[in-house]
Amino acid sequence: METKDKHIVIGGEAGQGLVTIGQMLTKALARSGYEVLVAQHYMSRVRGGHNTYRIRTGNGEIVSPVDGIDILVALDQETVSRHKANVTESGIVILDETLDPEGLKAVRVPFKELAPRPIYQNIAGLAVVAELLGIGQEVLQRLIRNTFRRKGDEVVTQNLTVLGEACRWTEAHKSSCTPLPPAEGDSGRMVIHGNEAIALGALAAGVKCCFFYPMTPATSVAQNLITYAERMQLIVEQAEDEIAALNMGLGSVYAGAKTLVPTSGGGFALMTEAVSLAGVMESPIVIVLAQRPGPATGLPTRTEQADLNLALYAGHGEFPRAIYAPATVEDCFELTYRSFDVTERFQTPVFVLTDQYVADSYRAVHKFDLAALAPVAEPDTGSEGDRSYKRYAFTEDGVSPRKLPGFSEALVLADCHEHTEDGHITESMDVRVAMNDKRMRKEQGMRAETLAPRYFGDEGASRILVCWGSTEGPAREAAARMRRKGAKVGVLSFTQVWPLAPESFMPLLENAEEVIGIEGNATAQFMKLIRQETGFKVHRTVLRYDGRPFTPRYILQNLGEEEG
Repeated sequence: METKDKHIVIGGEAGQGLVTIGQMLTKALARSGYEVLVAQHYMSRVRGGHNTYRIRTGNGEIVSPVDGIDILVALDQETVSRHKANVTESGIVILDETLDPEGLKAVRVPFKELAPRPIYQNIAGLAVVAELLGIGQEVLQRLIRNTFRRKGDEVVTQNLTVLGEACRWTEAHKSSCTPLPPAEGDSGRMVIHGNEAIALGALAAGVKCCFFYPMTPATSVAQNLITYAERMQLIVEQAEDEIAALNMGLGSVYAGAKTLVPTSGGGFALMTEAVSLAGVMESPIVIVLAQRPGPATGLPTRTEQADLNLALYAGHGEFPRAIYAPATVEDCFELTYRSFDVTERFQTPVFVLTDQYVADSYRAVHKFDLAALAPVAEPDTGSEGDRSYKRYAFTEDGVSPRKLPGFSEALVLADCHEHTEDGHITESMDVRVAMNDKRMRKEQGMRAETLAPRYFGDEGASRILVCWGSTEGPAREAAARMRRKGAKVGVLSFTQVWPLAPESFMPLLENAEEVIGIEGNATAQFMKLIRQETGFKVHRTVLRYDGRPFTPRYILQNLGEEEG
């Protein structure tokens, strides 16, 4: 876990181009063979406000954002003032020569001199940072050609000219900033964030429809699917509201299309009636719920883990569901793919519960091995079938045979009321109980396939940090720092938060002297869920709900631990 890395923070107002610099620098680092982890902090404004793009990079595994800043790229004076306290003793600030470094060691850049027009100052800034880090110009030149080739040769040439001038200036004005060590990683990796990986996982599973209403931080799932829509023959439709989006999804599922519906808290709140409709219709549908702080609009561009209970209990009545919580970009791909298989096999809603940090966090990952993926379950499209077909036939495992309308003579009914085996409305008490029991039996099958939590750390650890979803990385790094001081610490990380399989984790918890819950909400929702299901109460919790992601320092400070 120990890495020799740098934390680069690019700060400024929305509209100043910090994301352009950040994304290009992230790609350059990954293509040079370095590990990268990006955390984006942005305000809910089109222009103005204070935003940051944070890149942690180096060799070795990088799993968490950190607080200390090694290189601060300040596009305005506010960035210096806000973040100077977090700049490390050896850190520097890169800023325009007209700005005040406020006592920090600085590289003061004549951006107006290096860039003939303000639009090219982003490239000049990229060149300065890359030169200080020791990234070769060849990587940047290829990146610029690939990024701007659609805008024509003149634009590419102008950007390359600014790049060259800025690199030469930096070479002549290098400060004491230590460059990165030689890269040790694979340069042939993709740089994608969580929402891109969710879209790719859905494509790999054979998604055919996506219905959505735009809502940060879930919108880019649909936007990425739009990019592939024509090539992959998808229907991606922006509905008039979230209620329509999920109901349209249920219609497409009835017709046999694998369907994804991405949303966030406020949008999902509007969908809850349709979630219940999916439950009674036994419709296989995948819902991506990207969490952000509430209540109401709350902090719409920040991160939190406060919608677990919302996903778990959404919809009136009782019906089974599965909820996955990805911690990494790879998880986003794999768990989305898995969700499509589980939702089809058990014919019930499945949730991918992510958050703004994971959604917007870029990482360098190897290409996904599609050949290694097990096939996703499919409905029955055979021509056999007649009017005796029963869509909701009672079965031992609760899963009824699912035919699609139009493929045979079978009459495929669906109803929002309680119904008989063939799908007709009923008010029979006996049928009601039998049908509800049938649906709930599916949870037993899902529980048998529940993913066991991942365990990192010492065998027989006396202290265990319990986390779920995006808190895994910070918990792992905090535990690693504690182990360097001699403590025996482990991390138990859940990527499936419902249903739970207590036999897969209770022995670890019961044998530990202290169990500490790490969770991004104010009420320890998941720790209470563990207690509800097992009777086990964690000994203490570290909670965060200020809209920012966990860091190792935050965890250690709240545990009263001294950092090494």
